[in-house]
Amino acid sequence: HELAEQKQDEYEARKGSELESLVNVTWGLGIQNLQVEVDDDTATIYGSTDSRANKEKAVLVCGNVAGIATVDDRIEYTPSAERTVQNDQESRFYTVEKGDSLSKIAKEMYGDGSKYHQIFEANKPMLKDVNEIYPGQVLRIPA
Repeated sequence: HELAEQKQDEYEARKGSELESLVNVTWGLGIQNLQVEVDDDTATIYGSTDSRANKEKAVLVCGNVAGIATVDDRIEYTPSAERTVQNDQESRFYTVEKGDSLSKIAKEMYGDGSKYHQIFEANKPMLKDVNEIYPGQVLRIPA
């Protein structure tokens, strides 16, 4: 029983490190003092940033990884003096369903299917192609 707990602890520590690397190295989100703790299927993210978009993307990155069902966001967000309320509004999130496309989601969220490129840009580099989304994937929908 102790060995099984030790292996689980090692797995969770390794998964946390992998998520930290994914957020700051692969995605380059620059979350300062980033720490991701994994407990079973929950990832708790700590750190700080002056970018709401990067905070939201960090949560999405972790939440869209296999084996993670819940993300507990503890990232401290402190906007810098240059950021305006206009360009740093909180985004909505959308869970992709079967049959969805970015233009269909844009029509539902913005009332205009041609605004799909805004969703695509807001989810780069997680999205590499406008046609490659999948059911269950959570996307950031900018205000």
